[in-house]
Amino acid sequence: MNVKGKNVFAGLSGGVDSAVSAALLREAGAQVTGVFIKGWYPPGMPCTWTEDRRDAMRTAARLQIPFRTLDASAEYKSGVIDYLLSEYRAGRTPNPDVMCNREVKFGAFYRYAKAAGADAIAMGHYRSGEKDQSYFLWAVPKDILEKTIFPVGDFEKDTVRALAHTFKLPVAEKRDSQGVCFLGSISIEEFLRAEFGEAPGEAIDQSGRMVGTHNGVLLHTLGERVVLVGATEPGPWFVHAKNISLNQLMVGKERISGGIRTKKEILIVHENWFARPKGAIEAQYRYRGPHIRGEIRNNVFVSSDELPEIPAPGQSMVFYHSGNLIGGGIIAA
Repeated sequence: MNVKGKNVFAGLSGGVDSAVSAALLREAGAQVTGVFIKGWYPPGMPCTWTEDRRDAMRTAARLQIPFRTLDASAEYKSGVIDYLLSEYRAGRTPNPDVMCNREVKFGAFYRYAKAAGADAIAMGHYRSGEKDQSYFLWAVPKDILEKTIFPVGDFEKDTVRALAHTFKLPVAEKRDSQGVCFLGSISIEEFLRAEFGEAPGEAIDQSGRMVGTHNGVLLHTLGERVVLVGATEPGPWFVHAKNISLNQLMVGKERISGGIRTKKEILIVHENWFARPKGAIEAQYRYRGPHIRGEIRNNVFVSSDELPEIPAPGQSMVFYHSGNLIGGGIIAA
């Protein structure tokens, strides 16, 4: 998109990627407005949003662009947090960053920018390379993606850091956030522990033997490595299944059991397509997880490879063709 003279609302998170994105747009001649999106923050837990907003304001001041704050806390609470907790309570494995993109960054923010007369919005997402974030974009409506600019989308992180120094941005050395979208440094594990508490229960192996205890079935996801208390034999142990009503974990020594490894059909719901697949495609059902080959038949992905990990219900399954994102859905079974 030729951005010269265009009115572009750029999301400014307070981080380096969004700051460089805004700088590149301004350099290309766009009329840039920086917008900090305020989310919902759990009471009593540490959060960095005030510091992040300050850094976003400092970036806008350095670039001499207008600055706004959008309060999207209601959309974030209902569309991300409530979804996250309800999915974990049901024993599924949700992806909050996918819903954060759909409901907040490309939902509430897009509507806000459009109402203010913006021609496009801009985000600091990567779409290739080591930091590729395309996995989290599958649920964004196609028409909104077409109105979105990704100025650093095809760059490597080192290049973005170098550009931040070139533009003399105040966040050039700021560390990347590793927490839940909009929750700063808070990890999902910390957030779930604060919400659900710990509830020790039995860990059972494939033969039905109790091999130790865990700290709460709601705190664990399928396929993850779990540290058992009082383990009867050394690990590693991995979660193979969960019984919510009995607060039990079914565990094994391998990340995935043989029966699941050779599973061929994965049912997908809530699909969103940018291009309808024809023939062989690749699928990924964990961020930075391995790609598997197969094809879509109606709303079922039929794998031609053995599965490398457990396809947990609730996870996002994202599809690619020739390296390009073409859509995705949520694993039902």
